[in-house]
Amino acid sequence: MPRSSDVVVVGAGVFGAWTALQLRRTGRSVTLVDAFGAGNTRSSSSGATRVIRVGYGAHLIYSQWAQRSALAWRELFRDWRQDLFTRTGVLWMARDYDQTINDTTATLRRLHVPFESLDRSALEQRFPQFNFGPITRGLLEPDAGVIMARRAVQMVVRQAVKQSVDYRITAVTAPTGAGAIDGLAASDGSRLTAGTYVFACGPWLPKLFPSVVGGRLRSTRQEVFFFGAEPGTQRFVPPQMPAWTDVAGGVYGVPDLEGRGFKIGLHHHGPPFDPDTGERIVSDDALQVARMILAKRVPSLEHAPLLEARVCQYANSGTGDFLIDQHPDHDNVWLVGAGSGHGFKHGPAVGEYVAARLSGRGSPEPRFTLNAHRPGQERKIF
Repeated sequence: MPRSSDVVVVGAGVFGAWTALQLRRTGRSVTLVDAFGAGNTRSSSSGATRVIRVGYGAHLIYSQWAQRSALAWRELFRDWRQDLFTRTGVLWMARDYDQTINDTTATLRRLHVPFESLDRSALEQRFPQFNFGPITRGLLEPDAGVIMARRAVQMVVRQAVKQSVDYRITAVTAPTGAGAIDGLAASDGSRLTAGTYVFACGPWLPKLFPSVVGGRLRSTRQEVFFFGAEPGTQRFVPPQMPAWTDVAGGVYGVPDLEGRGFKIGLHHHGPPFDPDTGERIVSDDALQVARMILAKRVPSLEHAPLLEARVCQYANSGTGDFLIDQHPDHDNVWLVGAGSGHGFKHGPAVGEYVAARLSGRGSPEPRFTLNAHRPGQERKIF
């Protein structure tokens, strides 16, 4: 039998879950579906941790969205009386020529976000665990930190269900042809009907809509590693160790949280990856790169044991901007995705934006439109 809602949201990752919740808060009836379930290992919203920070260089909209979203995350955690955020601080590492850190400083000052500017001497004194090598300066966001990703997105879905969102684990078939669609066939034999359909499917968007999205987004294989420090040390846990990023160096790190180990992530885009069929076994080459980084950046962990490793994927746009736009062939279908490895923190603001666009409120952000995403662009957002 058909099941009717005002909106069907396909995909219960962080963008889809928050979109469903924000739409429900506007009074709409919402059905949220996911082929594998919220926080599943194949999704880009799975994994142990994600970094929450406000700094985005000169890209004001992302800083504003991050700031607003951080408040929404904290409100959610208070509602459930379970705080999944750890205030580690986030350290930006930079070289003399790095304009991004100058732009970030100006943006944080404009938004009244606390920060500290650190020269090389101050970095070495504050964080002796690091060998800073070519790094000459840094910027520390002391109120930034790390969110427990898988559990957080599952909490968003629980909140949505609590507020009467119909949540189901089932796969759907993508629409074909042109014009408004009148329903989606689901793998459980049901048919989902609604006035509007939002596809927030991360790396599955190019697979579901190859003619529209396929050339604009691509999924890449990304690997992260967790290394174990020597017994009895506290040098790699907060507050001694912050989360940190070196954009130019293509690497970021997260301190040891919940005893999982010191996390190293390789931020440069990996090879193409299929979220359905790709095997999630880390490569020896990537592990060697991670160990090389450890040897240079954190010498005391050069020979640290590997405790855990994961393969996930980024759903990338050419610039790193999100994609949030109406389908050009189906006027009641919306496409939401391209988290590009930095989108998790923005879930609340993404959902808020989608809810506003579906209500006809506000102006579309040009950088999120399909027309703004073209093959061969240079990534600018990290």
